[in-house]
Amino acid sequence: MTTTRSVLGTDEKIKNEDIREQENVTTAYKDFLAIIKIGIVNSNLITAFTGVWLALFFTGKSFLQEIDIVLYTLIGSALVIAGSCAVNNYYDRDIDHVMERTKVRPTVAGRINPKHVLGLGIILILIGTGFLLLTTVTAAVIGLIGVFSYIYLYTIWSKRRYTINTVIGSISGAVPPLIGWAAIDPELHAIAWLLFLIMFIWQPPHFLALAMRRVEEYRAAGIPMLPVVHGFAMTKRQIMIWVLCLLPLPYYMFSLGALFVTIATLLNIGWLVLGFRGYKKKDDIKWAKQMFVYSLNYLTIMFVTMIIVTLV
Repeated sequence: MTTTRSVLGTDEKIKNEDIREQENVTTAYKDFLAIIKIGIVNSNLITAFTGVWLALFFTGKSFLQEIDIVLYTLIGSALVIAGSCAVNNYYDRDIDHVMERTKVRPTVAGRINPKHVLGLGIILILIGTGFLLLTTVTAAVIGLIGVFSYIYLYTIWSKRRYTINTVIGSISGAVPPLIGWAAIDPELHAIAWLLFLIMFIWQPPHFLALAMRRVEEYRAAGIPMLPVVHGFAMTKRQIMIWVLCLLPLPYYMFSLGALFVTIATLLNIGWLVLGFRGYKKKDDIKWAKQMFVYSLNYLTIMFVTMIIVTLV
């Protein structure tokens, strides 16, 4: 009986050790995804792929024949974006503990050495740039412009100083479709710049709505977001102005067809109607949440539609 118990005890210890090892692996994987901000990487890959797809469409090139360039572009873009997000995590670790949505990041919780996060970010950016260089030099240069604008212009320079930080940060977020297009066509067709404009103009109303919802967290962290410094009334006006600026853009993309222009216009009008309907309501947070959710759906539908209309 004693021998049986010792064997059972040993088996139980081995089982517990295996469970702990699996949990550690899972935690490490989740921490890695948090460091590179996988949500941002995925959403930007949608716009980068759209840039690639439309460049192939307008240049008459075959997707399958250019599949290697497509893969290099997506891998390079993902790594460059992931690396930039890792550096952002490293730099912001002193204020992330204040905000509800960032206080559990591994750089805040102390699960990962900040220097390792910085090193990881730099390595990812370098490898990603290498992949982009396998496409065109233009794509790699645009990728580095995105890195510079996100890490320095936004994270280091403007985020903690100016309310216009949202606009400055929009530069990097608008770069992925340009990278995608430049990987196929370095001369950058007018449609490529319109993709950039859509992304650039879309971001302020999206992030200002988020800032309204998280206004107290931003205030506690000392980040001068527009609703923190100038209040909700000013922020709501700014959101509506930016949404209005999106209205004419689809008409400059008529080469994608009447179906696209119609759907894009309906999306823009829907966003305006939603904004105006709740504009004078007292529940500003509810209004901001609705505008934020709509903006997410807007972006996905808009860019997926661009791909679908080229297949019809």
